[in-house]
Order: sequence, then C-alpha cells, then structure tokens
Amino acid sequence: MTDTEWRNQTTITEFILLGFGDLSDLQIFLFLMFLVIYMATVVGNTLIVVLVVTDQHLHTPMYFFLGNLSYLETCYTSTILPRLLASLLTGDRTISFSGCFTQMYFFGFLVATECYLLAAMSYDRYLAICKPLHYSTLMKTRFCLQLAAGSWLNGCLVTVVFVLFLSQLTFCGPNEIDYFYCDALPFMELSCSDTHWLVLFNFSLSCVFTLPPFLLTLTSYVCIIASILSIPSTAGRQKAFSTCSSHLIVVTIYYGTLMIVHMLPNHNTLSLLNKVLSLSYTVMTPLVNPLIYSLKNREVKDALSKAVSKYGAFTKTC
Repeated sequence: MTDTEWRNQTTITEFILLGFGDLSDLQIFLFLMFLVIYMATVVGNTLIVVLVVTDQHLHTPMYFFLGNLSYLETCYTSTILPRLLASLLTGDRTISFSGCFTQMYFFGFLVATECYLLAAMSYDRYLAICKPLHYSTLMKTRFCLQLAAGSWLNGCLVTVVFVLFLSQLTFCGPNEIDYFYCDALPFMELSCSDTHWLVLFNFSLSCVFTLPPFLLTLTSYVCIIASILSIPSTAGRQKAFSTCSSHLIVVTIYYGTLMIVHMLPNHNTLSLLNKVLSLSYTVMTPLVNPLIYSLKNREVKDALSKAVSKYGAFTKTC
C-alpha cells in the first residue's frame, strides 16, 4: 500500500449520524418528546435501584435481578438518548471516530447483557411459581450472583472481541451513517474493507445472544402460565396471570424487535422500519420496564410509601 493510499484510508475522523432524516419542522417536538422519555426512564429506574438497595424487604432474588435490570436500563438509555438530544437541540449530527466506537461498544455490551439477564429473571420466576418448595434451596445468594455476574461478563467480553474486529476496518469513502446511533451494520457498510465475514459474525452473535435466552424465557413463562391455570382461586389466578402476561409481552417485544432488526435484510426500503423497531428496544423498553416489573408489585409500592413517609418526616424536622 502506497503512502497516498494509506492517507486516503485514514482521513475519516468523524461520522455524521443522519438520524431520522430531514425533519426540521419536528425537531423541537422530537427533542421535547425524547427529553421527557429520557428523564422518566432515568428517574423510574434509579428509583427502583435505590429502593432495592435501601429496603430490607426487597433483598430477595427477584428484586436483586430487578435492581440489576433497572441499573442496566439507566446505562442503556444513556448511551443513546443524550447524544440524540444534543443532535436535535444543536443540529450538529457529527460524532467522532472514537465516540462512535465507544457508543457501539457500550450499546452492544448492554444489549447482550440484558438478553441473558431477562432469561435469568424468567428462570427465577419459574422456580418461584412452579417449584415453590425448592425455591429457597435453589435460588441462593451465591447462585443469584453467578447468574447476574455471568450475564454482565458475557456481554462485556463478547462485545470487546467484536469491537476489536471492527477497529481493524478501514474507511475511505462516505462518512454518513443512516441511523440515529452508531450501530454495527450501518457502520460496516461505510468500510472499504471486506466485511462479509464480519457481517456473518455479527449475525451469529445476534442469534446466540437472542434466540437461546428468548426460548428459555418463553419456555419458563409457558410453564408458569400452565402452573397458574391450575390455581383453584379465581382471584389468585387472575392476579398471577396479569403479572406474568405483562412480563411476557414486554420480553417478547424486546426480543422480537431486536431479532427482526438484526436479521432483516438491510435494504433502503426497510431502513425506516428498522429505525422505528430500534426505537422500541432502545427507548421504549427501558421506559416501561420499571412500570411492568416493579411499580406494579405491592412490595415496591410499600417500600416507596415508606420512603416517602421517611422523607416527609425528615423534612419536617429540618
């Protein structure tokens, strides 16, 4: 490779995130909408983490996993929305080369972790409802820590390997990414290197980190629903079914949209559909998870009520 060719391949120092296209008339509306969503997501998930840590009654396996999920969702949405909000507010769509890689790494790491964390949570609920007599024996503190740590560690290590492969690509052409964040597939399309094997690797990782945990989650909830239907009390059956069906709907939407986006052919005609579906698991899921998983539970409501009462008593004494 000549010196001129090498310089041509290393001239790109930043990328342009095209986002949702030219929507100048809706820019203020989109900014305010995403700002409200981001604030609600951070406040809701942070509140769950604080309650799980501070309230002794919530020191159980179920709420341990919920605390992990809420913390993850806070980090997850913070990798995407602040950059999107800045772009909508200032009109500056550029992102540095290193910034793009950083966003891609943390996004991939957190997505992979959440896939397996949701599966661990569904397994916990399966044991609690279908194997209640063995639950305390099986879901010991050490096992819960292993499940959570395994989810975080797997997501971290696999994403490191993938991003290291991405860093070996060369870019010598356009620098416009037709997406609202640095995603792997739109990013690879800009490379002038041969990316066929890397696209296949990305597809394989998507399958490994979505299909097995989704099938495990689906199987767990099928067993749970079957067990619920055998409950003699109508009121108890309706309450348990309502909670579990809400969980199942959320995880199905999350896994489903994630698999569709990463397994659909990447054609221009499907780019808008991909963006809309991506909003489902990058923006909406972190927003609704605290409501579906936590704030509907009586234990969380009681913990929140106690925290509010303590805060009110504290402010009166000050």
